[in-house]
Amino acid sequence: MTTLPRPTTTLTADDARRIVLRAQGLLGAPDRRAGVRGVLRRLGAVQLDTISVLARSHELVPYARLGAVGRRTVEGAYWTDTHAFEYWSHAACLLPIEEWPYFAFRRRAYRDRPHWHHELPDGAYDQVVKQLRAEGPLTATELGGAKKTNDWWDWSGTKVAVERALMYGEVVCVERRGWKRVYDLAERAVPAALLHDELDDTECLRRLVRLAGEALGVGTRADIADYHRLKGEQVDSVIADSGLVPVEVEGWAKPAWADPAALAAPPRGRHRTTLLSPFDSLIWERARTERIFGFTHRLEAYVPKPKRVHGYFAMPVLAGGRLVGRVDPARQGRTLVAKQVTLDGPKAVPAVARALAEAASWVDCTDVRVERMDPPELREPLTRELAGLLG
Repeated sequence: MTTLPRPTTTLTADDARRIVLRAQGLLGAPDRRAGVRGVLRRLGAVQLDTISVLARSHELVPYARLGAVGRRTVEGAYWTDTHAFEYWSHAACLLPIEEWPYFAFRRRAYRDRPHWHHELPDGAYDQVVKQLRAEGPLTATELGGAKKTNDWWDWSGTKVAVERALMYGEVVCVERRGWKRVYDLAERAVPAALLHDELDDTECLRRLVRLAGEALGVGTRADIADYHRLKGEQVDSVIADSGLVPVEVEGWAKPAWADPAALAAPPRGRHRTTLLSPFDSLIWERARTERIFGFTHRLEAYVPKPKRVHGYFAMPVLAGGRLVGRVDPARQGRTLVAKQVTLDGPKAVPAVARALAEAASWVDCTDVRVERMDPPELREPLTRELAGLLG
C-alpha cells in the first residue's frame, strides 16, 4: 500500500468554501471570452437531464456562471464542431472533447460487461453501425424506432443497439433534436488525434482524479470519486501521483485533497447571485453540500406531490457565497411563477429578488409572481423588492 504524505496545509471551513466557489466559476469575474465552452472545460462535466422548467440543466449551469447567455449560444457551444461529447461520467454528462481518450477505461469496462438490463438482439448492432455509415447522422427513430411501446424503458432492439454502440465508443451523439439524440459514427465526429483507446486504465484514472480535484478545488476521497463516478479504490490507486496535495479542513471529518494552484492564490472577487440547477456540480452531491454550506437539499421531482417540502424542481439560491434559500419555478406565458419560495431569513430577500429578476429576463419573462412563501411574512418584502427591480 502506498504511504501518502501528511498534510502540511490546514484550511478553515470558510477558506475551503471560497476555494470551492472559485474552482466552480462562481467567485471572481466570469471568463466571458471563453464563454460556455470555457465553463465546460473548467467544470470538466456538465450533467444532462430531461427535466425542463426554466430551461434544461445543461443550460442552467453556464447561465449560473455567465449570466443571461443566449440559449442558442449554449446549444451551439456544446454540439457545434464537436467541442463536447456525451458520455457516462457523474451521470449522463457533456464532457470536453479533448477528454475522450481518458474515458477509454470506461469504454473497455462496458465492452467487457457480462450483464445488461436490455438484451441486444442478434444482428442489431451491426445493422445500426452499417446504417449510420451509409446514412448518418440519425436519431433512434430514424434508425428504425426508439421504443417498442409507449413505456420509456421499453427500448426497441435498434435503440438498445445504438446506445450500446455509444457506450462502447463506436457511436457518439452529435446534436440534440427535440431532446432526441442524433447519432453518428465516432470515426466521423471525433477528431482523429483523439479517437483512440491507447491509454491504460492507470493513466485514465490519474487524469480524471486530477480533473475532479481541479474542478472541486478541494474535496475528500469520496468527493473526488463521485465527480466522475469512480470507485474509491480507483482513486486510491492514483491519487498520490495525480498532482493533488493532501490538506486538512477544519470541521471535515475525513482527509481532503486540493488543487495546488487553488492553494497558491487566495480566492477573491465578486460572488455570483443566481439560481442553481439541482444538477449543478457545485451541489450535486448532497453530503458535500451539507458539509460545505450547511444546506440540505433534495430533488423532489420524483417525490409524490403530497410529500414534497420545497417543490418539484426547487432551485437553491446562491448569494454572497452562501446558499440562502430555494425557489421552485414555473412559467405561465411571460410570467415567471415562483410556486414556492423558502428563505433562511429576511436578509436573503434582496438576493433572491435579484436572482428571480435576472432569471425572468433570461427566459424572456416580464413579470414574476410569488405564490407560496416560507416564512409567509417575507412574501410582501420580496414582492416589493421585485417590483423595484422589474420596474
